[in-house]
Order: sequence, then C-alpha cells, then structure tokens
Amino acid sequence: MRSASRPHGFARDLFSRELLRYLGPGFVVTIGFIDPGNWATNMAGGSQFGYTLLWVITLSTLMLIFLQHIAARLGVVTGRSLAVNIRSHFSRPLVWLFGLSMVPALVATSLAEILGGALGFQILFHIPLWAGAPLTLALVVLAILGQRYDQLERLIVVFLAFIAAAYVVELFIVKPDMAAAAPHWFIPSLSGASILIAMGMLGAIVMPHNIYLHSNTIQSREWDFGGADQTRLMRFELIDTTLSMSMGWLVNSAMILVAAAVFFRNGVSVSSIQQASETLRPLAGPLAQLIFGLALLVAGLASSITSSLATANVVTGYLGRPEDPHSRTYRLGLIALALPAVVLIVIGLNAYRALILSQVVLSVQLPLTIIPLLVLSRRRKVMGDMKMGSVGALIGWSVAAVIIGLNVFLLYETFAGGSGGV
Repeated sequence: MRSASRPHGFARDLFSRELLRYLGPGFVVTIGFIDPGNWATNMAGGSQFGYTLLWVITLSTLMLIFLQHIAARLGVVTGRSLAVNIRSHFSRPLVWLFGLSMVPALVATSLAEILGGALGFQILFHIPLWAGAPLTLALVVLAILGQRYDQLERLIVVFLAFIAAAYVVELFIVKPDMAAAAPHWFIPSLSGASILIAMGMLGAIVMPHNIYLHSNTIQSREWDFGGADQTRLMRFELIDTTLSMSMGWLVNSAMILVAAAVFFRNGVSVSSIQQASETLRPLAGPLAQLIFGLALLVAGLASSITSSLATANVVTGYLGRPEDPHSRTYRLGLIALALPAVVLIVIGLNAYRALILSQVVLSVQLPLTIIPLLVLSRRRKVMGDMKMGSVGALIGWSVAAVIIGLNVFLLYETFAGGSGGV
C-alpha cells in the first residue's frame, strides 16, 4: 500500500494513457455484485426502509475494494488464481475443506444469476421461468465457449455500461429526493426490523466466487515485474479495482433510490421482482417497467457469464487441471454446477425467496474464502517482497471479522431467530 503515501503518483496514473492497458478485470468482477441477488435485497431494503440503508452499500463497497485488491494482488504477483494457490500452499484436508465448501456456494450463485436471466425473459417476453432458465444457461455456455476472454471482457463491460445507463434513466423518471438521501450514504441507521435486510445487502455485495474470479481475470494483463516499477503496476491494479467497484456502488445505490422513490414513497412493500416490475407501470410508467426488465435480463446474462467463468476456474484450480476452455474438465465445470440451479427453477421454487436464500448460502462459505486469502497474502514464500504488511493485515482481519460476524448473525436470524429470512 505504498501508493497511499504518494497521492500525486496515484493522481498521475489515474490520467495516464498507459492505465488503459490494465483496465478491465475489475469491471468483469463488478457485474457479479449487481446481479439479481443484489436486486432482490436492494429492492427489499429500498421499498421497506426508504433511503436509510444506503450506508450499507457504502460500507460494503469499501470492504469489497480492499478484499478485491488483495485478491487481484495475489493473482498479479504469483501468476496463479486463489484456487491454485490454495491447492499449492495448504494441507490436503484444508484444500478439501475450502474446495468442497465452494460447491454449494457456486450452485447458489448460479441459481441467483440464471434466475435473474429467466425473470428478465419472463418480464419482457412472457417466457415462463421453466423455459427461461435453460435458455439463459445455453446462451451463457455458447458465449463462453464461442468467444475469447478479451471478447467476453468487452461484452461484459458493455453490459455493465448498459445497466448503469438504465438506472440513470430510471432515476430521471422516478425523481428520488437526493437531498433526503445524501446523508444516509454515510450515516449509519439501523433498527431491529432492518438489520436482517442490511446484512443480506452486505452478503450480496461481498461474494466468494468474485474473489476467486478477480485473482484469475487479473492475469489477462501482462504484469511485467522484471525491471518495471512494481509500485506503479500495483497502482494500476488498484485504480482498476477502485473505479470498477465504485461503479458497482453507484448502481447498487441507484437500485435503492429507485425502490425508495417508487415503492416506499407509495407504501408498497416489494415481495417479488415480478411484483416490482408490475408495480412500476402504474407508479412510474411503462418506460420505467421496460427499462427495469431490460436491465434485469442483461444483469442476469452478464452475471451468469462471470459466475460460470469463476466456477470453471475454481473447478480446474482445485483439481489441478489446466484452465483450457476446450478441456472436458473446464466444460464440466461450466455446466455441472449450473444444472442443479436450472432444475430448482424448473420445478417451480419461490423465485424471490430463492434469491434471498442464495445469499445466505454465500454467507456460510465467505469466511472460508477470506481467511485463506489473507493467510496467503501475508506469506513471504507466496508473495515475496510484495507480501501484505502489518497495517494491511490489521485492516484485512478487521474487515474479515466484521463480515464474518454480520454473516453469522444473518444465519442465526434466518434459521434460529424465527424471522424466516429477509
């Protein structure tokens, strides 16, 4: 974190033409935390509590920037993903623990992303969920196997830009009270009624598969440390991470602003994404409903692509196989863990409830991703001179403690507290 002591260097690199070569991997990861799971939690938060939970988006994003920076740094320095590093540097029982714990998390992630695409098809084209789910999966697999990574990256960045633009238009349509909303981005406000939704929002932003994904996608750039200014290269990575995650902060904030301005203002509590879409028409007009459906479809397809990329990387990394899209292991990883999600959707599960519970499953796994990441980042054997310092470690373990503590409480409230979830 030497760049923190040289703000002029950070500012100079922010406007450097060379920076353009390194931008991209962070934006691919960002699409994962504006996925349908985020739509569900943000819609619930905005419709029930207005603007008061905007601070959760700010806090979660700051934590996310730190963790994603550490994950990307690990990938840059070692030239290997988090999954491969765990396989190489931990004992076999721990490798099995970390690897097997990712299986339900990846299934839950696929469930949320594919369900989002299916909901988009249903809202826009009246295609039933049982048909929209396999259609979404088929389009995702074709996109991944039919395109090079650089083409996929450009496609996902375009998708991300479309979602952001869609919500800018939504904001102009619904006209939220920005003066009333502004303090809530920075001033925490929490009650017994809102704490569960607040933690669900946090869990929907800090997702384990995205940490694995960033440690892998960052290697798409040529990080030549031989004779290069390592500090400057790390600043390029940090700028990419910060800019992309900040864009995610804007989109997640916009989701809450729209839900608060349309639903909370009119006393409507959202219980499903379909209901949110249908209610938008009489309250905000048909254009708002159309943009909502288009953005949801794009978010579902784009996040399904990134979750499938993460799944393939985790499967090949933990099994010690090359990450080759033409290999049987890679293709198996793309499809095998997505099929249970498709089956659950086809048999007619409660879509809104499924989106929320998928975030709970991710909460269970999250500590088993954060802990090995921080341990590896502190090992000189792994990171060399680029290992995380004492201050970074203190921040990292503090962030981990907050996230783990909140998620443990979320699990307790969901399964033992009698609340029944978000």
